[in-house]
Amino acid sequence: MLQLPPERLFRPGPPRGTHARRAAGFTLPPGVERYSVPGAGAVAVQIAAGDRVEIINDEGGQRCELLAAHADGRLDAAILGARADAPADGLRALLSSDRPGLKALRRRLAELGVSLNDARAIGLFGAQSRPGETVALTAAAPGWLIAAAPGGVMDFEAQDTSTPLTLRITRANPRRQGHFALPTPLADPVLDLRVKSATAQAYTVKAGDFIQIIDVDGRQCTDFQCFDARKLDRGIVHPLDVTTTRTFQGHAYPMPGLHAKYFDHDLTPLVEVVQDTCGRHDAFALACSAKYYDDIGYPGHANCTDNFNAALAPYGVEARAGWMAANFFFNTGIDAHGVMYADEPWSRPGDYVLLRALTDLVCVSSACPDDTTAANGWHLTDIHIRSYGARESFSRATAWRATPDAEPIMTRETAFHQNFAVLTRDFVEYRGFWLPNSFPECDPVESYWACREGVVVMDLSALRKFEVTGPDAEALMNWVLTRDVAKLGHGQVVYSAMCHPHGGMIDDGTLFRLGEQNFRWIGGSDEGGVWMREQAEKLGLNVMIRSSTDQMHNLAVQGPKSRELVAGIVWTPPHQPAVADLGWFRFTVGRIGGERGVPVVVSRTGYTGELGYEIFCHPRHGDVVFEAVWNAGQPLGIKPMGLAGLDLVRIEAGLVFAGYDFSDQTDPFEAGVGFTVPLKSKSADFVGREALVRRKDHPSRKFVGLEIDGQDPVGHGDCIRIGRAQVGEVCSAMRSPRTGQMIALARLDIAHAEPGTAVEVGRLDGHIKRIAAKVAAFPHYDPKKERPRA
Repeated sequence: MLQLPPERLFRPGPPRGTHARRAAGFTLPPGVERYSVPGAGAVAVQIAAGDRVEIINDEGGQRCELLAAHADGRLDAAILGARADAPADGLRALLSSDRPGLKALRRRLAELGVSLNDARAIGLFGAQSRPGETVALTAAAPGWLIAAAPGGVMDFEAQDTSTPLTLRITRANPRRQGHFALPTPLADPVLDLRVKSATAQAYTVKAGDFIQIIDVDGRQCTDFQCFDARKLDRGIVHPLDVTTTRTFQGHAYPMPGLHAKYFDHDLTPLVEVVQDTCGRHDAFALACSAKYYDDIGYPGHANCTDNFNAALAPYGVEARAGWMAANFFFNTGIDAHGVMYADEPWSRPGDYVLLRALTDLVCVSSACPDDTTAANGWHLTDIHIRSYGARESFSRATAWRATPDAEPIMTRETAFHQNFAVLTRDFVEYRGFWLPNSFPECDPVESYWACREGVVVMDLSALRKFEVTGPDAEALMNWVLTRDVAKLGHGQVVYSAMCHPHGGMIDDGTLFRLGEQNFRWIGGSDEGGVWMREQAEKLGLNVMIRSSTDQMHNLAVQGPKSRELVAGIVWTPPHQPAVADLGWFRFTVGRIGGERGVPVVVSRTGYTGELGYEIFCHPRHGDVVFEAVWNAGQPLGIKPMGLAGLDLVRIEAGLVFAGYDFSDQTDPFEAGVGFTVPLKSKSADFVGREALVRRKDHPSRKFVGLEIDGQDPVGHGDCIRIGRAQVGEVCSAMRSPRTGQMIALARLDIAHAEPGTAVEVGRLDGHIKRIAAKVAAFPHYDPKKERPRA
C-alpha cells in the first residue's frame, strides 16, 4: 500500500460540496413565494388552480381578512374552498384611509374591477391567536387573493397593536428554478424591457421619467450608463462620470437623500437615485472589458464594454475599449491596505434601483457576463428595465431588513416628517425612517445651547416599540433584561441592557410597566423583538411580543423649560399623575387638547442629560401633537434639534449609542452601563448572567472619558496608543460647546484606564499623527444626573 508522507494526510471519500448558509430570500424552495402583509396593511397576489396558500400570524393576536376574486373582479370565497363568514370592514377601512403603501393596492383593485361594497371576507385568527399560528387553503380556480391585516388607532393602555402577517404560496406549476417572478410594477410602465443574460440594451428616457433597474433572480450585476440626449444630438458624447460624481457627492456612490445624483464630467446632473432596495453597489471600477478577460486567460469572453459598444452604435456613440459605468449590484470595496476587492452581490430576487432622469437621456444597461468570479454569484441571469412617467410620485427610500431573513421595508416618514420638513431639507436615513439631521436656521451648536438652557423638540419615532403582554410577561422580561423587572412598579420606567448568553449586548432601552402583565419595551433595534420571541418560544412562556413601532411615534421635548411646556399642553385624568408631578423615569397617560383631545403617553425620560419628556402618539395625531408643542414652545424660545445636535448632548452626558459605544462584542460594563446589571441584588436568573459574572470579576476593558488637547477632530474607531502599542479606541467624540474642548467616550485596556493617564489618539495610520489626550472623569457633564432629576 502506498504510504503518504506524514505531513500529507489521506482523506477517504468523495469531496464535500460548498454550501454556505444563506438568507431566506435565496433559499425558498422552487415554486414557493413569500409576501409580507404589514400590520394595518394589505396585499393582492395572483393565484392559480392548485396553488397552496398559507397565512402565518407572525407575532400573534392579529386578525386577518382574506378575499378571493375571479379575473373579472367577482368576489368568490369558493376559489379558496372556504366561506366568506365576516364583513370586510377592516379592509374597507384601510383602503379609505391615507395610510402609506395602499395606493398600489387601490389601483390594482380598480384595474380588476373589484368592488368592496358590502363585500364579505374569510375571517381568520383573533386576539388570542398564537405567534406562528398558520391557516392553509388550496386554490380551486385561478384568480386573485387579497389579504389584509386590519387595524386602527392603537389604544396605548389596551396595547391592541396591529402586526404583520406572512403570506406563503406554493405554486402548483412552479416557474423554472432560478427564474423568479418580477415584482409588481410601481406604477403603469412606459417601458418594459428585458436585458437577457450576457447582453446589453440601449433605450431612451424623457426628462422627469423614472427608471427602475431590477435584479430578477438576485446576485446579478448590471452596468448602467447614460448620456444627455440633447448633447448627443450636437455630437457631444459626455457619459455619466463616476469620478466627478464621487468628488461632488462626497460618497462612494449616490444613495437616496442629499447625495443622490450622478453627473457627467461637465457637472451636468443626469440622474438621481430615488429608491434602492439593495444598498450595495460599485463606483470604483470600469464595466468589464475584453482586456480584463484576455489578461486572466479567457480571450474572446463576452463582456459589458463590447455589449455597450454594440447597443450604443445606433446612437452615434463611438466604441471604447473600456466603459465607465454605475455598476449596480456589484459588490466591491476598498480594504485597509488600499486594495480593491470584489465578492458576490448582496442583491436578492426583485431588488431594484429607481432613478429619475434629470434631462432627456439615452441609456444603456447590461446583464454582466462574468462567470469567472463570484461577481454574479456564479450564475448568470437577466436584468429587467421599467420606466414610469414623470407624473408618478415615489418617495425617497432605501430598504431596511429587521433581520437577514426578513422581507425589506422601504424607508418611511414619521408622523412629524412634514412638520420638520418645513424647517429643513436635511434628513438622514436611520433604521428605516427619515429623521431630521440639522436645520439651516438652528445649527447643531445652537440646538445644543437651547437644550442646555431652554427647550428643544426632536423626532425619535425610529425607536422600536414592543407590546409585551400575557401571564408570563414579567417572567420573560426578567429573563431577557439585566434589570430586576419584578421590582418595577406600575407607571415606572427602567433603563436596561439586553444581552446574548456570552454577555455581549443586543440592545439597550427603556421598559414601561403598564400593569401586572403588561409591559412596553422601547429599544433601538428590531433585533430585540426577535430575540424576545425566540426566548419565549424556547421556554414555552405564555406571552405575546407584538411590534407597535408604526402605531407609536414620539417627540422628545428636552431642556430646563420642558416641564413648563409639556405641563401646559397635556391634560391627565385624576387617576393619572399630572405632568408637573411626574417623577424621573415615570410615565402618565393623558390627552392634548383637553379631556376630549388626542391621546398621548408622556414619560419623563430622554437622551440628552437634561430634564426632559417624551410624548408618544398614534401617527395620525402627529400634526396635532407637533403643533401643540411648537406653539406652546414659542414664548419659551423652543428650537428644533436633529441627530447632529443630539449627538453633542448625548456624548457630553455619557449616553451610549449602538454601533458606536456598544455592540454584541461589548458587555454592559465595557459600555459604561454596568449599573444596569444588579448581579448581587437580582435573585432571578437572566440571559448572560454567568458570562457577566465572569466578565465583571475579570475585566479586560473599561469605558472612560477622554479630554483631548487642541482642536484636531477625532472620531469613532480612531486608535488610542501608549507608545507603539494600541490600548483602546475612540467610541464617540465631539467638541464641547460648553468648554470648547475636544472630548470623547472611549474603551481602554483596564491597565491604562485610570483618570489622568496620558494617552495619544492616532490618526491617519495611527502612527504618523498623534494627538495628546488624558483619561478623564466619566461622564463629562453632570456626572450625578442632577439636572434630569430636577
